[in-house]
Amino acid sequence: MKDTKYLEIIKAPVITEKSENARSEGKYTFKVDSKANKLEIKEAIEKIFNVKVTSIRTMNVKPKKRRVGRYTGLTNRTKKAIVTLAEGQTIDLG
Repeated sequence: MKDTKYLEIIKAPVITEKSENARSEGKYTFKVDSKANKLEIKEAIEKIFNVKVTSIRTMNVKPKKRRVGRYTGLTNRTKKAIVTLAEGQTIDLG
């Protein structure tokens, strides 16, 4: 039952060139629930992946303007978390 709570907090890993380069330093980037705080994110990462988290940096990503034909709109706002793991710990995002 508790695992579903953690899976609601951690939505998806962010797979970009910049986040892939940061993995060599032990930093992993995830999309997280916009209402989650750092303590909840830390607990969820530690329980799901069975690793030790040393620090977390969060940021709110503002929506961007997008256009499809004559219609304009905005993308959804999201929250990202950059998680730094303890020395020697890794997460396999396969």
